[in-house]
Amino acid sequence: MSNSPKILVAEDSSVIINLTKSILAFENFEIKSARNGKQVLEQLEKDDIDLILMDINMPVMDGVSCTQAIRKLEDPVKSNLPIIAISGNLKNYTLDEFRNLGFSDFLQKPLDYDQVLALVKKHLS
Repeated sequence: MSNSPKILVAEDSSVIINLTKSILAFENFEIKSARNGKQVLEQLEKDDIDLILMDINMPVMDGVSCTQAIRKLEDPVKSNLPIIAISGNLKNYTLDEFRNLGFSDFLQKPLDYDQVLALVKKHLS
């Protein structure tokens, strides 16, 4: 098994998932993906994840509902995972509002992959 940090990319866009996987693979992160919040929770049940990049607007279960469900998990490691919100900021949340919703940090779409890498490294260090 690898010692590479595992990052779960929760995003309904194949383009963003593939771009994010490509960028993070250069840093030797192990990347998993989920297309909605329900799949994120299913992944967390069967796998250890070190960080989640969470799109806000996804079908089935959105990123806010999923993050709030994660924060309520009984497992203290999983309930305190770093979760970085990804959004076009359609609802105009501030960083404080994202934190109040349970997110560790926030990335604005379109994604700046230097910023993605910097935030991922910051939260994994």
